[in-house]
Amino acid sequence: MDIPLFGDNPTKRRREINLGGAHTATSYNDILQEAKLRRLQRNDLKRRQDSATRIQHWWRGKIALKQVRQLLRRTFDQDITSLTGLRSLVLLGQDEDALGRWSSVVSSSRPDVLSQSDPSWLTLLQKVSLRLLRSVAADPRSQYAEAHLRVLTTLLSSNPHRVQIAKYLVSHRFYSIIRDAILQLPVPAKPSPILAPLATLLTAPLAYQDILSGSLREFIVTILTIPLLPNRLLPALGPFSARLPFASLNLVPLDIIDTPSLSSLESKIHLLANLAAFMPPRYAALPPPAFATYLQLAALLMNALPTHALEPRQENSAKSWADEDTDDEESETLVTVVTSFEPKQRPPRLDEKTHKRLQTLPSSEHITSLLRAAQNQTLLPGIISFCFALCTVWPTRRDKVLTTIMAYNRGGLVREIYRGFVRRSPLGRDNNFSDITKPEHASQWPPLLLLADLYTQALLTMGDDEFFSSGNNPDTPRNPLSLDEITEFSRKLLNIAFALYWREDPTSVQEGSVPGLGSVKWESVREKATKCLQALHARDSRRPFTPPDHWHMTSQLDVNSFIQAAIFEEKQLSQPENGRAAALSKRQIAYLSPRLGVLNNIPFAIPFDVRVGIFRQFVLNDMQSRGFDMYRGRMMTTRVTIRRTNVAQDGFDRLSDVDLKGPIAITFIDQFGNEEAGIDGGGVFKEFLTNLCKEVFDTDRGLWLANKKNELYPAPHSYATEPHSLAWYRFIGRILGKALYEGILVDVAFAGFFLAKVHILLLDILGVSLTYLGQWLGKQSWLDDLQSLDPELYQGLIFLKHYQGDPEDLSLNFTVAEEEFGVTKTIDLIPNGSNIPVTRENRLQYIYLVAHYRLTKQIKKQSNAFFEGLSEIIDPKWLRMFNQQELQILLGGVDTPIDIDDLRAHTQYGGLYDDHEPTIEMFWSVVKTFNQDERRKLLRFVTSCSRPPLLGFKELNPNFAIRDATGDENRLPTASTCVNLLKLPRYKSPHVLREKLLQAINSNAGFDLS
Repeated sequence: MDIPLFGDNPTKRRREINLGGAHTATSYNDILQEAKLRRLQRNDLKRRQDSATRIQHWWRGKIALKQVRQLLRRTFDQDITSLTGLRSLVLLGQDEDALGRWSSVVSSSRPDVLSQSDPSWLTLLQKVSLRLLRSVAADPRSQYAEAHLRVLTTLLSSNPHRVQIAKYLVSHRFYSIIRDAILQLPVPAKPSPILAPLATLLTAPLAYQDILSGSLREFIVTILTIPLLPNRLLPALGPFSARLPFASLNLVPLDIIDTPSLSSLESKIHLLANLAAFMPPRYAALPPPAFATYLQLAALLMNALPTHALEPRQENSAKSWADEDTDDEESETLVTVVTSFEPKQRPPRLDEKTHKRLQTLPSSEHITSLLRAAQNQTLLPGIISFCFALCTVWPTRRDKVLTTIMAYNRGGLVREIYRGFVRRSPLGRDNNFSDITKPEHASQWPPLLLLADLYTQALLTMGDDEFFSSGNNPDTPRNPLSLDEITEFSRKLLNIAFALYWREDPTSVQEGSVPGLGSVKWESVREKATKCLQALHARDSRRPFTPPDHWHMTSQLDVNSFIQAAIFEEKQLSQPENGRAAALSKRQIAYLSPRLGVLNNIPFAIPFDVRVGIFRQFVLNDMQSRGFDMYRGRMMTTRVTIRRTNVAQDGFDRLSDVDLKGPIAITFIDQFGNEEAGIDGGGVFKEFLTNLCKEVFDTDRGLWLANKKNELYPAPHSYATEPHSLAWYRFIGRILGKALYEGILVDVAFAGFFLAKVHILLLDILGVSLTYLGQWLGKQSWLDDLQSLDPELYQGLIFLKHYQGDPEDLSLNFTVAEEEFGVTKTIDLIPNGSNIPVTRENRLQYIYLVAHYRLTKQIKKQSNAFFEGLSEIIDPKWLRMFNQQELQILLGGVDTPIDIDDLRAHTQYGGLYDDHEPTIEMFWSVVKTFNQDERRKLLRFVTSCSRPPLLGFKELNPNFAIRDATGDENRLPTASTCVNLLKLPRYKSPHVLREKLLQAINSNAGFDLS
């Protein structure tokens, strides 16, 4: 048998090798792809080999570890309580069974082990204690949990190195681990053997001064943020609370508010709720530094929360008792102005127990106890910050907080806030009021804003006797601030409000936050200042106490430029969009136009005569935009015939649906059915308006009533609320709007409390509800307004306000009695008011609601109808430039003596007359002998209005004029009211002139007389 030379298998077919160099079809790319594939195969093979190696290594390690653990466990089991056993236990790691055996044995039979002080023991005990703590957190209901807690408690109380152990645990997340255990406890807590040692363990690190600062900090941000903490620890709550070292709270820095543990709204709210549970019982014993830290910390927490975060969802309304203006019979759609459509951070849903605990914060009892305990002057900044934050985050309880503060110490706290903080504050000073947004002023804002809220609230129920009291009469309550202080304070607020309205970048005001006040926007600061300013200005308008020009800001602007810019901005805003101009709120106007923002919110910053000029220019622009021109004839005139015997009804029937902004030509029909002579160039309409006002404002018609000053207000009885009566109110509003539109003065005086509602009612008519305002602006019903309406009720409410006894002895409740046609019915002022007694705590609310009902709610429908008609003619933003006294002047002129010298200086002459003609000299001599009543009759005879123009006779358009009317001394003087012209015959005798002139002005004849 042949053996192959090279050992080849003889049966295997030999490979054929072609040495002829035959061509192959393999390309260069194919070679590259093949090389890449082989490289990938090699890498995959290497990866598999490496993975197998690692798996083998891990497996061998697991086997070795198991063997080591078995060895350690045997060593541990041989001598549990020895140092070797303890070392074995540490090396075993988180072995629950071994830990349980060790803690059970040590706590029951070898407690001496826990007292070892050798460094080796100490290190091991520290590590074991951490493992025990983790074991409890993993399962607080385990069979070993109680033994673990006993061991931990002993280590932290009896070991010679307990401070080091506590420090070690705190630095290794002691409170975070124990928090996990507490969160597993049921609510409400059930009796359990672990509760007492767990509560003891919680406070153990807090007993050592060396680590108290860090421990207390961790305790607050980790444990006090646990929801319902008192309820979880209820059986052991007493001893736990007693061991809390809140007297050292000042050791905790306030920057904990920025720690990650307090980043969520929920953690802040639960920390505040737990502080509300533990802190109030300690108020009296807290050292001032700790008390101050608590107040500042609570304020920071509340400032970091969105509005309404602390109140149940059904209470989420910005309205409070001073804002109440709802009508139970109507449900109106509310349109809220928003700054952004970005999704807002919603407060978490809180349980009922947390809500109940939080509700103690704004309660009168809590605020009183807080103020009583905080007698130290160093605590006043904290009190201010706390109360301001409480009012901000809980607006529905704002009134209760503010009223309690005002009542405490008879307003003494208000004086302290002003004299200790606001008076010396740089905010609002004349020389640097434009720098108010700088961060360095952060600490100055809470006192000023709280004082503004307090004083606005106080003015709601403060009578003039109290406001102007000097304190000399002990029977009259004293105003917390003197008139000089109020004057200075109002100037500060005016500078602040003006600076915030007069911003080049309104977005910064609308969206920017006040430094140090969390979610409080600059817009909120502006509104608070505006509300207080309007309240103070209303008081000053009724009974002046400030120096001349106190309210004017003309030194900060160029008046002529302001007028031109305001007129331009109003014209831009009034341009129709899709055929209709948008109805804008005060806030929107302030955002779009700084000048109109000033005119609509703090109009008193601009002199009255300037505003009147702006108003007239607004009207002129509106006329021109509609194609009318009061100076170029009266095209597109609506012609109406009116019977002199039926002026009111004919006017109602023929003018209710007419466009009153256009020219109206009136033709009178006399008692014989004949048309009166004359062409209406405007004067006849003025006469019609005068006669119409006489009829519709006659109190015998049932639509209007008059107070003791003969000032008119809508009748409150049910007849006045019927649809037909409301149509009359709307018609009267339209007619008076026409008078304002054309500058015609009407001889009618309205009650101030009625005109004061023009701002808010006009907004309601336009469907704009400004929830961001808190709704006081332009809406207040002042107690002093009630004096002009019902003096007896006013005196009764003043008596109740200052009653020294218990108000419950008076047996009052939250109702009012309303009598009509001999039938008395009871109206609830608040839901279930008949069952809510008037007490010392809520009497201011009762006083306000009674006044508000009489001054506002009784005439709400009538007022709405009147101002709806008025707003059809006069743009609401024009009227918001004036308060009620100024609006009365716009309507009826100045109720002041007629200055004959001023009238003569602005009189024009025609025909043969001039200022030195004998008849004219004699005329002015005779008129100077007239009393004021006769002078008014003369003025009415010539101009159809008995009151002089707002700014003197130079504003009468056309000017007062006199022309000769022949030399027949038997003729009476006549007038053309359309051109304010007196036609005076050339009398030769002063006696005859006086007799004929008085006969003419007392004749009450119609236009035929001319």
